[in-house]
Amino acid sequence: MSIIGYVFHPSYLLHDTGYGHPESAARLESVMDYLKSSGLLDRLVKVEAHRATGDEISLVHIPIYKEKINLICSSGGGSLDADTILSTESCNAAEYAAGGAVTAVEAVMGGNVGKCFGLVRPPGHHAFADRGSGFCIYNNIAIAARFARQKYGLTRIAILDFDVHHGNGTQSTFNNDPATMYVSVHQSPHYPGSGSIDDIGIGGASGTKVNIPLPAGSGNAEYTSIYNDIVMPAVRRFKPELILVSAGYDAHRDDPLAGMKLTESGYAAIASRICILADELCSGKAVFCLEGGYNLDALARSVAVTFRVLLGEPAELEMAMEPLEYNFGAPDISGIIAKLKRIHHIE
Repeated sequence: MSIIGYVFHPSYLLHDTGYGHPESAARLESVMDYLKSSGLLDRLVKVEAHRATGDEISLVHIPIYKEKINLICSSGGGSLDADTILSTESCNAAEYAAGGAVTAVEAVMGGNVGKCFGLVRPPGHHAFADRGSGFCIYNNIAIAARFARQKYGLTRIAILDFDVHHGNGTQSTFNNDPATMYVSVHQSPHYPGSGSIDDIGIGGASGTKVNIPLPAGSGNAEYTSIYNDIVMPAVRRFKPELILVSAGYDAHRDDPLAGMKLTESGYAAIASRICILADELCSGKAVFCLEGGYNLDALARSVAVTFRVLLGEPAELEMAMEPLEYNFGAPDISGIIAKLKRIHHIE
C-alpha cells in the first residue's frame, strides 16, 4: 500500500476573512477534526510545509503583485476585490499555502510519499499573475506545476480541476503552454463566467485545455460519465509525468455556493479515476491541493473520502452519512459529451 502524505500548517487558520465569509478557517478546522476523530490522520504521513520563497512565487506572479499583498497585510489588512479579503496574517498563510503545494510536489517526486494532499488555504485557482480574485491570493497549484517543471525537468504535467468554479487563474497561467494540460469540470453558467467548451488553449497549446461546463443539477452519474468518456481518454493521450489536482468540494449537493448534486460517493468515484490515471501514467505520482467547499460537514466527509481512496480502502463510513441521491430531473449531458468528443478528437 502506498504511503499517503498530507500538508497542513497552523498559519492557514490565521487567514481571517471576516465574519460570515464562506472561505473561513472553520473549513480546515472541520476537515482536521474529522480526520482526527475518524482515525484517518494517524494513518497519514505529515509533510511539513515551508514558506514559499520569492523565487517560487515569481514562477507565476509578477513581483509588484507580491509587494502589493505584503503592503496590504502590513497596513492592517484590506481587500483585493469584493470577495478576496486580506488580514494581517494573510501573507503568511498565502505563502505557506503556496509553499505547501511545492512541498507536496517535493515529497511525491522525492519518493517520500506516493501521493500527497495539501490541506491548504487560502485557495488558489482564481489567482492570476498580477491579481487575486475569488478568495484566492497566490495560485498554489500553478506555482507547484512551474516548480515541478523547473526542479525536476518534467515536460508534461496535467492539472485536473473538479472545483465547481472554473479555475480562470490557472488556465490563464498555462493557456499558451503545450506542456501543461488543464482539465476543468465546472458548473455553467456560474462564477467566474469563463471556461467555455470551445476554450481549448491558444497557439501551440490548442487542445491541451479541456473545459467541461456542466449545467446545474449534475450529480454523481453525470460526473462519472464525464470522467469515463472525456477526462480519462484525454489524459491518457497526453501522457503526463505528474498529475496535480485542484480539489474543490463545492459541487457537493449541500454546498451553499453552487447548484450541483455530487455526494461523497461521487467524490470517491472522481478520486478513484484520478488514482487510476496516476498509477497507470505517472508511477502513482499525484498531488491534490484543496480549493473550495463551503458546507463544513460535506467538505470534511468529502476530503475524508478522498483520503480513503488514496489509501486504497472503501469509504463506507462517509457514504453511509451522505444524503440519499434523489436526483430527479438530472440534466441530459449527452450533447455536451458528444461535442467534447468532436472538439478534442476522442473516439
